[in-house]
Amino acid sequence: MLGMMLDKIKDFVVYDADREFYAKLFPGSVGRKDLMRLRKMRSSDLPGVMTIERASYQFPWEEDIFRDCFRANYSCWVCEEQDTVLGYSILSMAVGEAHVLNICVAPAEQGQGIGRKMLENLVEIARGQAETMFLEVRPSNTVAIALYEDMGFNEIGIRKGYYQSENGREDAIMLAKQIF
Repeated sequence: MLGMMLDKIKDFVVYDADREFYAKLFPGSVGRKDLMRLRKMRSSDLPGVMTIERASYQFPWEEDIFRDCFRANYSCWVCEEQDTVLGYSILSMAVGEAHVLNICVAPAEQGQGIGRKMLENLVEIARGQAETMFLEVRPSNTVAIALYEDMGFNEIGIRKGYYQSENGREDAIMLAKQIF
């Protein structure tokens, strides 16, 4: 019974309080990435999420798309530091497949391991519930492509005209990873 309760709590928040304690007691002993907390996204996070979304994309999702993700029971997460949302991720799972719908880090916070931390979390959530994880990425997003390849994703195809762009539509590279 206690174990099931702890699993439910862990499902809501992925965070190690000991790290925060040691960071306060011994400044510099714990890295910033270790102090970042991953937790389930709430509707109260949407203003911060929308700020990041609009700063990151020329054609951002609208708030109603995020609300639809909540209604569909997708796995929606934020990465935060001291109550400030640094990034977010959304995962859909069905029939043995996991699909990363969105993963985004605030422009000022990119290059610090936040995207990797969020993607590792999504892989762990999907493990045991899905056999394969899929995602799409713009060919121009070379930083994201490098992360995905480093995390074991492989190109499996191209989706023609998948993304809206300034000059019409842009293709998407389709990637997949086996996650037994």
